Amino acid sequence: MIAKLTGTLDATGPDWAVIDVGGVGYLVHCSTRTLDALGSEGGEARLFTDLQVSENDMRLLGFAEAAERDWFRLLTSVQGVGSKVALAILSVLSAGEVQAACASGDAAMVARANGVGPKLAGRIVNELQDKAGALPVAPGGVAVAAPKGGASADAVSALENLGFKPAIAAKAVAEAMGELGEGASEGELIRVALKKAAG
Repeated sequence: MIAKLTGTLDATGPDWAVIDVGGVGYLVHCSTRTLDALGSEGGEARLFTDLQVSENDMRLLGFAEAAERDWFRLLTSVQGVGSKVALAILSVLSAGEVQAACASGDAAMVARANGVGPKLAGRIVNELQDKAGALPVAPGGVAVAAPKGGASADAVSALENLGFKPAIAAKAVAEAMGELGEGASEGELIRVALKKAAG
């Protein structure tokens, strides 16, 4: 599966972009938030992606952040929510705002999206309420994906072994990574993340 694209922004439309990767143009459907984050045509573009395959369609979806992709997948797991509806929700709400709305049961916030009525919005927040509470949230209400691989994953595991809940451990390590940079060692990450988790 295609998980990420890095290339040149070739063209954009109301809900899509074409990313040129080594001479191959990928048509990627995106939320307006992601399209805004891509910048101008001709510039470098990087997108996290999700490939959806149905009986009569194959569609590549693009996201500026991994957290937005994670929420797209959660939203489309709800009955009645297809890729268009999920992108509409992520066009008006950031990943962190969707998470906050689901965690607090705020269906009215989700219903602000085009094509989402009160009944569907209610189903979305009811079905995703538990999952929203389990995902880590960065300062400012922005959802963060749990760090994967390498020193960060080892640091999360170390904090969990010390008794911290997975969401708290992942959030603390993500904050530590943001503070120390990508090249931080496992020991440095654990030291800084421990302070953050305990604080």
